[in-house]
Amino acid sequence: MQRNLKMNLFYSPGACALASQIALREAGMNFEMVKVDLKNKEYAGGDYKKVNPKGYIPALQLPDGHLMTEGAVILQWIADQAPDKNLLPKFGTMERYKAMEWLNFIATEVHKGIGSLFNSAHMNDETKAAIQAKIQLRLGVLDQHLLSNAYMLGENFSVVDAYAYNVLRWTNLVHVDTTNHKGIQGLMAKMAERASVKEAVAAEGIRL
Repeated sequence: MQRNLKMNLFYSPGACALASQIALREAGMNFEMVKVDLKNKEYAGGDYKKVNPKGYIPALQLPDGHLMTEGAVILQWIADQAPDKNLLPKFGTMERYKAMEWLNFIATEVHKGIGSLFNSAHMNDETKAAIQAKIQLRLGVLDQHLLSNAYMLGENFSVVDAYAYNVLRWTNLVHVDTTNHKGIQGLMAKMAERASVKEAVAAEGIRL
């Protein structure tokens, strides 16, 4: 896949396509952002579910028309198109499987946990407290790892960091306390200084 062939990234401001956008910018790939109204499942071209039957984002439409969904998979695909950027270890290596392990952990344990609090209006206090407690346990795992690693895979940035940044920036929005997680705070500070992150949040009209 040539990097100069334009792709369409379907997104909603501040949602989980932010990681894919950051990765695309890090890889130097040519893409156009297509905004989706997730509530009504619509975009400028009409019914979004005709594009992605799942109805959510991210979705990346490749130049040949193929549609790729699921953020953790999209991130790996992007990284593999730009091997010279070292956005992920080479496929088949133990380092790559560790990266996949972290991507899966973020997707299933952090993303889903924090994301559930965006729909907390129907929850009672006991349920909210239980979710908050579980999130803190999962954040503790990330924090301990980041206390001894500059980035999720060690000393260098990878697309795993893009995903971590994407979901961790939601903590302020849903009142998840990270003040005692110095490792996480360190990662977020480093990410906020990256050009790709600054460009991505500006493109979506959101804050760092």
